[in-house]
Amino acid sequence: MQILEIKVLKGPNYWSVRRTKLIQMKLDLEEKENMPTNKIPGFRERLEKLLPSLYEHRCSVGKPGGFFERVDEGTWMGHVVEHIALEIQTLAGMDTGFGRTRTPEGEKEGIYYVVFSYMEEDAGVYAAKAAVRIAQALISGVDYDLTEDIQQMRVIRENTRLGPSTGCIVDEAAKRGIPYIRLNKASLVQLGYGVNQKRIRATIASTTSNIAVDIACDKEETKMLLEAAEIPVPRGTVVRTEEGLDQAIEKFGYPLVIKPIDGNHGKGNTTNITNRTQAIKAFDAAKAYSRSVIVERFITGYDFRCLVINYKFICAALRTPASVVGDGIHDIRYLIEEVNKDPRRGYGHEKVLTQITVDQFTQKMLDDTGFTLETVPQKGERVLLKPTANLSTGGTSTDITDEVHPANIFMFERIARIIGLDICGIDVMAMDLKTPVAENGGAILEVNAAPGFRMHIEPAEGLPRNVAEPVVDMLFPKGSAGRIPIIAITGTNGKTTTTRLTAHIAKSAGKKVGYTTSDGVYIQNQLMMKGDCTGPVSSTFVLKDPTVDFAVLECARGGILKAGLAFQHCDVAVVTNVAADHIGLGGIESVEQMAKVKAVVPETVFPHGYAVLNADDDLVYKMKKDLKCNIALFSMDENNPRIKEHCANHGLACVYENGYVTIMKGNWKIRVLAARDIPLTYEAKAVHNINNCLPAVLAAYLYRDITIDDIRIGLQTFIPSESLTPGRLNFFHFKHFTMLADFAHNPHGLRLLCDFVSKLDYPTKIGVISGTGDRRDEDIRELGEISASHFDEIIIRCDKNLRGRTADEIIDLLKEGINKVNPDIPVLTIPNEDKALDYIYENAKPGALYTIMCDVVARALDKIKELKVREEKEGQKTAQTA
Repeated sequence: MQILEIKVLKGPNYWSVRRTKLIQMKLDLEEKENMPTNKIPGFRERLEKLLPSLYEHRCSVGKPGGFFERVDEGTWMGHVVEHIALEIQTLAGMDTGFGRTRTPEGEKEGIYYVVFSYMEEDAGVYAAKAAVRIAQALISGVDYDLTEDIQQMRVIRENTRLGPSTGCIVDEAAKRGIPYIRLNKASLVQLGYGVNQKRIRATIASTTSNIAVDIACDKEETKMLLEAAEIPVPRGTVVRTEEGLDQAIEKFGYPLVIKPIDGNHGKGNTTNITNRTQAIKAFDAAKAYSRSVIVERFITGYDFRCLVINYKFICAALRTPASVVGDGIHDIRYLIEEVNKDPRRGYGHEKVLTQITVDQFTQKMLDDTGFTLETVPQKGERVLLKPTANLSTGGTSTDITDEVHPANIFMFERIARIIGLDICGIDVMAMDLKTPVAENGGAILEVNAAPGFRMHIEPAEGLPRNVAEPVVDMLFPKGSAGRIPIIAITGTNGKTTTTRLTAHIAKSAGKKVGYTTSDGVYIQNQLMMKGDCTGPVSSTFVLKDPTVDFAVLECARGGILKAGLAFQHCDVAVVTNVAADHIGLGGIESVEQMAKVKAVVPETVFPHGYAVLNADDDLVYKMKKDLKCNIALFSMDENNPRIKEHCANHGLACVYENGYVTIMKGNWKIRVLAARDIPLTYEAKAVHNINNCLPAVLAAYLYRDITIDDIRIGLQTFIPSESLTPGRLNFFHFKHFTMLADFAHNPHGLRLLCDFVSKLDYPTKIGVISGTGDRRDEDIRELGEISASHFDEIIIRCDKNLRGRTADEIIDLLKEGINKVNPDIPVLTIPNEDKALDYIYENAKPGALYTIMCDVVARALDKIKELKVREEKEGQKTAQTA
């Protein structure tokens, strides 16, 4: 078996709109195609022995053991790989269970798409590769040790996943429908889109005061502010030298705590120091993290963490460092192993508790007490293994929120205000929190920015607290989802023009628009990224921009198939049309399959939103039956039966009637503008651009704050040009001839272009055509047929990127199409585009219109502009000579 390709889908996609995180693996079974599972001796037994938990997989049978039934009946290895990939992820602490295995149409025998869900991207890719290795071993009857794969995926998971604190905030936001974007591989996350976004990094929010974080990170400054406000804190001082340490010991006596002034997570901290030798060691440990070291009187009692969010007390937990309790029989090493057998303990953050590891801090704790790992503690003797009570090092927590005295709650909220932290973790050492800390001899040890939430959301004992809820409440007050309006536009042809026009109308209405097109990404009409920007990366770019309050996103086939959409939901989706283009690419072998790809976009519309569908296109209109949102239709024919039925049922539509772009609200008509008055339509001659106006007008009209007047102004001020609509009907008027550059690159688009050209008054019409190498033979031939039907002469040139074919192959296919329709038409072949344009300039026929099919629009337009400059310079020279 051979893996041909692995794609990571991160948003709504061809396989599922709801399950957005999928691995798509293209797998060639090779000779294994002829070896279903029931034909491989002992395969079922070896599979069940290695992965007995596969019994829980119901598969299509729909009951436990269903997958094994399929194996007994005989299923193909791609299906087995799918289930193995899911199960090994579950065994590694990532419980996920969606999968599909399908044979793509048009592929050779033995090729499968194996699709399965993942929780962490890198772990999902690892699972795909490991599943194939495991299946190979099972077929061959070779022993396979799963341990390494499972552990490796656990490591990947811990290295890549959001930590429990960040993760719980993201989960709470997602539960409320607030979208999120992970901004780096660590814990920086954007909640919401555009101007309404907020950011979090772990548990620091974009609302958190920078100066408050700075104060909290300086333990001495924190202590000074609290002491000045009559908050009980340990007596202590800051030292930098051993001499200063000796003076502190003399002043405060033992026991002491020594810690770095700007440390965190307990790093460099040493507690309960009772002699100078320990003090020197502790001083050196703290100096490893900070030049200045705090020496404080050690407060006896229990370690509590209290959490204040938005200056309101939320919860409190008792923290206990990792430890073992002796039984008088076994040594410390054995006791640690026994504690780690607790099913609640796991690797990293995968479970409520973390396994206890023996590290340098453990060794130091044991050394300080005169113990080793081989020491047998007395029965009932507790041996501390870590200096701090962090859960990530094996500590435990117990929720005691309901026990906290009102005086302490008041003090904690006051502390948060004093420091200025809106998300504040307060460390308290006291015998209990049932009585006021100021009276029971306790003290405030530290105030923490970015406090960990795990001890509160997953305490070892007591009530779990949803501490993410008040954070999200603070960032997004009731009624706010942090979203901006999103109009998503897809289809075969007309997407870019519709996108640009829609964005222009929104801008005319005062919106700060970000939009993506096949030419680039624009933020408020400023070009930010150049090139084909119709995939999820470009959409994400717009949604991340903090200046954007309205997004119009062109969503092409390629991005949907490669990675899925960048957003889970949109407000309005437009489908312009579905035609035969890109067939045979990416596993899409028919126009019907292509329609399924395009349908992903309207399937993401909110239930209260609208899908704007082309009623003149059967495949697009058919999409409405599977949608769970409102439907609006557009048509070039007001008498289209589909429009009539829709409007009779009080539906919303936009039609071309009596020369007007008209909105239909039920049976009422709102005439927006005469098509001849819309510059984009070239006095209503560019019928395809009238068609493009309809969904743009309808999509804009769906927003209450965009008025009919805004729409009219937008239509009237959208002037087609190489800057505003590059590659879309761009005219260049030379002295004796004219060039018309257009992106028409498929038969459907070329037919619309030729229809427009046929209405223009030029004595000679010459087509400069090309074929795209990765299209089907019949598609390239059809371009030749259409050209021969509409032009007086043809020049064949080739794209710079031939996409898998030779220039001769493409030229021959175009000529086959031309000769089929008109074998007598003059045809000239100039493969190089620049040379073809130079030839036209130097040999132009007076009064002729040269219609140029552009592949790379920017390059073609630059060359034509270069020729315009050349003509101007030559004209100036001629004038000077005269």
